Amino acid sequence: MNIDQFKPAIVYTIYIASSPEKVWEALISAEFTRKYFHGFAVEIDLKVGGAYVLRAPDGSVHISGEVIECDPPRKLTTTFNVNWDGLAEHLGKEIVTYEIERAGDAVRLTMTEAHERQLSDDILSGGRAGWPAILSSLKSLLETGEPLVVKMEPPQRMLEALKKMGIATP
Repeated sequence: MNIDQFKPAIVYTIYIASSPEKVWEALISAEFTRKYFHGFAVEIDLKVGGAYVLRAPDGSVHISGEVIECDPPRKLTTTFNVNWDGLAEHLGKEIVTYEIERAGDAVRLTMTEAHERQLSDDILSGGRAGWPAILSSLKSLLETGEPLVVKMEPPQRMLEALKKMGIATP
């Protein structure tokens, strides 16, 4: 896969009072992700070509993918496929990259969501609403021991755009 063809659609940077190792652990540990990622648990085989799975609270596979880059505790890139029938065929492939850098006594975490195809703002609105809440909750968990609880409504704008494309959503 040539990841250079993917264009960033969403980029968020957040500063966390933590160490690179703790931020890395929070990104790759099911125990941590359940707390800040709305009950979703990551399962990851930390090697290039390894499986990446994000399980919903009911145990079903919500996101599946493959590790593209793995440089602990600095960088993790995975394909990021939401398991809705027909989604990948209509929207193309997606990758998510986490970059972890020291920033004085803190860590700068940059999350990039990139796509192989140009997507509309309506389609991207779901991630643009969800990622800030997820990353803010991760920051809160690492800094205070408690995740930030952000009550979110389903991303109606995104769901309506997918429906118009003939993609069935939950």
